[in-house]
Amino acid sequence: MDEFTQTAPAGYRCGFIAIVGRPNVGKSTLMNHLIGQKVSITSKKAQTTRNRVTGIYTDDTAQFVFVDTPGFQTDHRNALNDRLNQNVTEALSGVDAVVFVVEAMRFTEADRTVMKQLPKHTPVILVVNKIDKDKAKDKTALQAFIDGIRTEFEFAACEVVSAKHGLRIANLLETLKPFLPEGIPLYPDDMVTDKSARFLAMEIVREKLFRYLGEELPYAMNVEVEKFDEGEGIHHIYIAVLVDKENQKPIVIGKGGEKLKKISTEARLDMEKLFGCKVFLKVWVKVKSGWADDIRFLNELGL
Repeated sequence: MDEFTQTAPAGYRCGFIAIVGRPNVGKSTLMNHLIGQKVSITSKKAQTTRNRVTGIYTDDTAQFVFVDTPGFQTDHRNALNDRLNQNVTEALSGVDAVVFVVEAMRFTEADRTVMKQLPKHTPVILVVNKIDKDKAKDKTALQAFIDGIRTEFEFAACEVVSAKHGLRIANLLETLKPFLPEGIPLYPDDMVTDKSARFLAMEIVREKLFRYLGEELPYAMNVEVEKFDEGEGIHHIYIAVLVDKENQKPIVIGKGGEKLKKISTEARLDMEKLFGCKVFLKVWVKVKSGWADDIRFLNELGL
């Protein structure tokens, strides 16, 4: 990054945009579509996104640097969730615009909790996601839903999208562009994230764990990269899955090792696609008791 120098045409814009919202409104899917590549993990479970991932989209007129945040957690109170919520608040300071994502036809108290944290002096764009849902197909009802939310906060603009199907993503970029300050790009135009390959490998494994395990377990679990070797045409990656208790290990491993094998295979295929080379991936499970409340350990994991 130090050697990167860039010029840009007159009127070029570049800035930071935070994406916020309650868990599961589709923030990570939205960012992945905005930048056109999978860098933020998506799964149906709340709290899949644990680190703020910066995604970058560059075109001829602007560079958008997106900060994806964990959904605000109001249900579980522990050191991990307090840290996640702190990440959200920090992500909102120092950005040029904020995208507040809500689910079409569903506005809850959890949404209001997030809305209370929205900055008053930074432009906030309301983005209504999941407009492909049956309930949202009634245009009059959808407009009434949007008008209702807009009475509760002064939004700078509003856009409707379907992140899952990539609908109206280009419209959203056009809506966001005027809120970015004029300036030269901060990153090379072929860069889609400032995260390391090591970090992305960890995120991919975490996504698979969330996807394939039961409701409760993933919250008592994290992953760490023990070894990451980028060789000629092949990456050797060793990842440990950390669980809280000994009796959680069999849940992750599955009968005859089936579940862990499935998680590893899918993660390896995603990594090969992302890194553009062969990957040798070894995933195993170990016990790290009480990690969700161990502040020092959260610091080590970069949370």
